[in-house]
Amino acid sequence: MKNKKIIAGNWKMHKSLDEGIAFARKVTKLLLNVESTKVIFCPPFTALFGMMEELTVSSFGLGAQNCHWEESGAFTGEISCTMLKELGVRYVITGHSERRHIFGETDKWINNKNRAILSHDMIPIFCLGETFEQRKSGDTESVLADQLESGLNGIEVLGETIIAYEPVWAIGTGLNADSRQIESAHETIRLKIKELYSIKESENISILYGGSVNESNAKALISSKGVDGFLIGGASLKEKSFYDIIDINEQMNKE
Repeated sequence: MKNKKIIAGNWKMHKSLDEGIAFARKVTKLLLNVESTKVIFCPPFTALFGMMEELTVSSFGLGAQNCHWEESGAFTGEISCTMLKELGVRYVITGHSERRHIFGETDKWINNKNRAILSHDMIPIFCLGETFEQRKSGDTESVLADQLESGLNGIEVLGETIIAYEPVWAIGTGLNADSRQIESAHETIRLKIKELYSIKESENISILYGGSVNESNAKALISSKGVDGFLIGGASLKEKSFYDIIDINEQMNKE
């Protein structure tokens, strides 16, 4: 997958089933000639089945925003990897700051999810990121290294695992990290992957950036060294902005 940039849209708790299907139908028609970008849609659970039917004959990927690591059980409100896989899901977001900070997910839970996803032959989109206070204190590198090591604990083979660097202070705030900050964070992640696995794994793994990405800043952000694509929130909800970001990547690959 590393030969293509990855652009994933995290819809969070937005779009009904009908809205999601209509959106996917319009966007996929606009993107019929996409060659250099792997596009992934991550709608709410309620839209997964309809989205699977819409995307089944296309090269676009379908992702879920969460999962439970157990196969089944008394876990009210949760969904297993097997259930997701039956719906055509290939990717699952883990470690997102909203899950960590709003819902109190621990590094252990995130690790359990990553292991379960990989064991079901699916791909985690594993999110890492520091808070504003942690960056201000100079702890960004240690926070990223700790989150990475904890989240991958016991995982011997990364497979096609995707990492997403999302500074907490830039998510939904209109702020985004500058190129220097992004390049430094991505380098920290690659060095840790090299330490935990190998040079080959560190070179091959895709590391996305997320944090108030939009059509205005996408060109500058995608040009940052070590950025292999985006995990996008708000801008992935609008047909034009999502298309424009993908098109920017396509045009840059033709230059």
